[in-house]
Amino acid sequence: MADEIKDETEKHISINKIYLKDFSFESPQAPAIFRSNEWKPQTNLNLRSSHNEVEGNLHEVVLTITVDAKDGDQTLFLVEIHQSGLFDIGGYKEEEFGAIVGSFCPNILFPYARESIASIIQKGGFPEFVLQPINFDALYMQSRAQAAQAQVESAEKH
Repeated sequence: MADEIKDETEKHISINKIYLKDFSFESPQAPAIFRSNEWKPQTNLNLRSSHNEVEGNLHEVVLTITVDAKDGDQTLFLVEIHQSGLFDIGGYKEEEFGAIVGSFCPNILFPYARESIASIIQKGGFPEFVLQPINFDALYMQSRAQAAQAQVESAEKH
């Protein structure tokens, strides 16, 4: 019982730093694209996160978001951001730790990335762009289910 209480008090998460690691914006059709009033863009979103141990309990989590908008085969704009954070995370079991770096931390980073993306698209001369909220818990659970399925399929082949 005393060990359980001790383990609970050792768990901690803190944000040491949130920073922009990489950011790019391209508008290859500018300025010609702005002469058209008839845009019907198709927007694609690609989202991923990664995690690196920096030192001890210090971990870097990088949320990468790529947004591209096309009108037919013409790219209107392409944005990619690597929104990063240094998190001090300690005292968690492996499964809990996976959920923290795979869901909790990206959820913290997302509003920063969302604001940067909206701002740069508007500064690029395009109408306001609102990136909808993302359920990182569901994405994390989906990735775990896919990994488990891949492991089962791999075991069946051998």
